[in-house]
Amino acid sequence: MQAKDSNPPDGGYGWVVVVSAFVVMGLTVAVLKTFGLFFVEIQQHFNELASTTSWITSVTIAVFHLGAPVASSLCVQYTHRTVVITGGLLAFSGMALGFLGLNMVWMYATTGFLQGLGISFSWTPAISIVSHYFSKKRALANAIASAGECAFAFTFGPFFQWLISQYGWKGALLIIGGIQLNICVCGALMRPLASSCLEASHCKTETPPGNGASRRDKEDKSPIMHKTFNWMLVRRPEFVLYAIFGILAAMSFFVPPLFLVPLSYSLGIDESWTASLLSILAMVDFGGRLLCGWYANLHVTKTIHLLAMTITLISTSLMLLPLANNYLSLAIFTGFYGFFFGTTVAIHITVLADVVGMPEFDSALGLFMLIRSTGGFVGPPLAGLIVDMAGDYRAGFYMAGATLVLSAGFLVILDRLQQRKKRGSKIRTKPEKSTLPYPSLHLLNHQ
Repeated sequence: MQAKDSNPPDGGYGWVVVVSAFVVMGLTVAVLKTFGLFFVEIQQHFNELASTTSWITSVTIAVFHLGAPVASSLCVQYTHRTVVITGGLLAFSGMALGFLGLNMVWMYATTGFLQGLGISFSWTPAISIVSHYFSKKRALANAIASAGECAFAFTFGPFFQWLISQYGWKGALLIIGGIQLNICVCGALMRPLASSCLEASHCKTETPPGNGASRRDKEDKSPIMHKTFNWMLVRRPEFVLYAIFGILAAMSFFVPPLFLVPLSYSLGIDESWTASLLSILAMVDFGGRLLCGWYANLHVTKTIHLLAMTITLISTSLMLLPLANNYLSLAIFTGFYGFFFGTTVAIHITVLADVVGMPEFDSALGLFMLIRSTGGFVGPPLAGLIVDMAGDYRAGFYMAGATLVLSAGFLVILDRLQQRKKRGSKIRTKPEKSTLPYPSLHLLNHQ
């Protein structure tokens, strides 16, 4: 069986990998989530529209997703450890070159493209290797690892605000890039799993004793790219439905962190209080991830049902958030959004593994991120255009909430498709049992 080949330890050194992934999440996605603090500074410096400035984040998100299949393929050739270290160097380069701040196109290329590629090459292998180290505790391990972005974002909000006030937005970018070099240290700690699922995915049968070592050596030396990375997943209806959900969700997920700070400023809230909103967002996000990861690990509710529920609650909170007219109400609605967002992120990768199965997980993760990139690429500029047309940052939140409602519908369709196929497989097995010879059937009925 596949599980025997891969033999995930479900603990031991796996927890060191989880902690390393925890830090990687913080130094990549947390930086992206708090980049809204730079939004107004960069917009004013270059005297550009909100839609033009938002393309920096859009390019980062798009390259983050587009680079996922490349990162997954490189993991097969050079191990997760090597790819994560490379990602750390790329992330540093993006911020360090962004320090020059030559023009808006330069910002697209540095803090947009290079930073996005660095995040992709760090995030994708980190989340992938955690899933390979754990099986029964996969939901909990993924939740803990993903919570790193919340824990870091909690402190990054006020810290980045302080850096900007002390060194300007350019100096802050350079310092943040230096901090991101710690991704390389985390990558060095991600020791390859001896019987990794990457190897097991192309070993379709168990190797018998005696010839096992030589047979495994031959298979390891053979090209495995076409066997490990399965592009044909795009033909599976279940994966396609989940990918569409990912596109719509990505259109929404990156909008609130981007426009939360400008919305706060438009309400006349002080900068120091605005930075605390990002800390509140990170804190409740952290709690939501751990709580949902723990609950999902109990296997009381199907993960896809849990995901559909959390997506619905996120959309509701986004529709209510624009009703805020002061700091207290804005903080409360931000808290609701952050908590439900955390519950969603904690399990959406686990749901992907449930949809396609672990043998195809690496291929599915890379393809899912690639397809989802279209949503991340279109979402922020579309929201920025709507904001420019409406003249109000609230419009961006309404757009994000409506898109999430639509995404939840595809989860419902996916769940019904899975249930129908499961019922169909049960019906097909009944005639097979009835074809047994009468005496055998008679004996079975009396056992």
